Amino acid sequence: MEILDLKIIMLIAGLMMIVAGCYCIIRTYHMVKIIIGIEVAMKAVTMFIIMGGYMNGHMGLAQSYVVTAIVIEVIVAVVLAGVTMNLYKKYGNMDIRNLIQLKG
Repeated sequence: MEILDLKIIMLIAGLMMIVAGCYCIIRTYHMVKIIIGIEVAMKAVTMFIIMGGYMNGHMGLAQSYVVTAIVIEVIVAVVLAGVTMNLYKKYGNMDIRNLIQLKG
């Protein structure tokens, strides 16, 4: 009974993290806040993958998926950080509405 309660708590916490990450992505125009929102949502997905592997008894498979997800997450974060730095250099702010004006 105690483990079932832990699973429910982890499920609720993960769903709240995904909602918070999506809210960050949708509600703001600031590039750094969008990157943080993506990271928070991805951490919840990582937690769900590990929890699913634990519940099904396939922890090795879940861990390999998580390592792959972490690598993809880091690549996305680094690319977005590079775009953010160049956006700030060119326009002096990090408003994503300025991305429409970029050419190249």
